[in-house]
Amino acid sequence: MDVFIEPIGRLINEFTKLPGVGRKTAQRYAYKIVSMTDEEAANFAESVINCKRKVKYCKVCGNFTEEEVCEICKRRDGSTICVVKEPKDVVAMEKLHEYKGVYHVLHGVISPMDGIGPNDIRIKELLARINGDVKEVIMATNPDVEGEATAMYIAKLLKPLGVTVTRLAHGIPVGSEIEYADEVTLSRALSERKQI
Repeated sequence: MDVFIEPIGRLINEFTKLPGVGRKTAQRYAYKIVSMTDEEAANFAESVINCKRKVKYCKVCGNFTEEEVCEICKRRDGSTICVVKEPKDVVAMEKLHEYKGVYHVLHGVISPMDGIGPNDIRIKELLARINGDVKEVIMATNPDVEGEATAMYIAKLLKPLGVTVTRLAHGIPVGSEIEYADEVTLSRALSERKQI
């Protein structure tokens, strides 16, 4: 016998489909929704449906937008393109308030173990954007095996096109201690040191 009545059990199951949401968290979410007023629940449901209907991918960079082309692509200098894995990476970069170029969202990385090859992510679309105006492509994929492999693959494709390809520097995070850094991080920090 199921512990939850059908509507609550179904809602819990839907919440567990979200990344990082386990059964207990899904249960708390479901109970919260049940305890909402009808108006609050309707607003919540409307927000989900509205988001799903209105949000689409920018036809230029692949980031989330409500229009055909996102505001960043419309207003920014296109001579530098920062390549990221997912739209949430654009948000992280934008929080810095330092980068003034445009983005290209791959919507994944090359991962043979997961059956994801170069044709499964937006590499062709990136290559199509390279013209005489593009001077630099910054590879800002994660510093893991898949992110590194993707960055190297794309760099090899871009080099013959006469574009400067750079990679975000990686190293020891600010506020951490050297003794706790792993060998790969410490090695990269050493090799990518800068003159002061």
